[in-house]
Amino acid sequence: MNDGIVIIPTYNEIENIETIVRAVFSLHKSFDVLIVDDNSPDQTADKVIALQSEFKDRLYLEKRDKKAGLGTAYVHGFHWALARHYQYIFEMDADFSHNPNDLEKLYNACHFGEADVAIGSRYVTGVNVVNWPLSRVLMSYFASVYVKMITGMKIHDATAGFICYKRIVLEQINIDKIKFIGYAFQIEMKYRAFAHKFHIAEVPIIFTDRTKGQSKMSNAIIKEAVFGVISLRIRKFFNQL
Repeated sequence: MNDGIVIIPTYNEIENIETIVRAVFSLHKSFDVLIVDDNSPDQTADKVIALQSEFKDRLYLEKRDKKAGLGTAYVHGFHWALARHYQYIFEMDADFSHNPNDLEKLYNACHFGEADVAIGSRYVTGVNVVNWPLSRVLMSYFASVYVKMITGMKIHDATAGFICYKRIVLEQINIDKIKFIGYAFQIEMKYRAFAHKFHIAEVPIIFTDRTKGQSKMSNAIIKEAVFGVISLRIRKFFNQL
């Protein structure tokens, strides 16, 4: 067993899944991979099963009954990883918006550096986003500014989804009480780590929008994030995190 596992939630990622799995396994640093699939109609899970014989004891699959949101998929994966004693647990998208080569940077920040949480940050050294329309860039950037203002976290990319957590973080922030399931989930995870005084570091990456498959962004997800931040601040004030 490797000391790090990369959790990749999937829903209709048949065009990306084999390539992303092979990219992770081609890295110099060895990671295991857990796919959490929400019963994709396009047979993403079947492709993972076919690959498991080639990557025995490195590629794992948890197939859920239905699509239930990004946050619940990650929490499911976190519990799976914690039960198996991994020391470094990663979040990463399946669509190559996160470059697998950057996994080693995040790992090094936690393993060799002082970070308890290492964030692959689009905005810590400017705006490092490729192929997004300006409206999407502005929405994402100012969402992080908004989160900073409300929460007090000094994080440039609060909605980032490319992250390494040390095991101790997931053990102590009470992941069973996570409220949000969309991109607000990413903010809540960071805020819980911040509230527990873990050291959060941002590692600069270049984010490239997907070229295959469809985005899962929706108006409901955006609304959850906007109002969820205020909810988080109130809950922290009443010591409910």
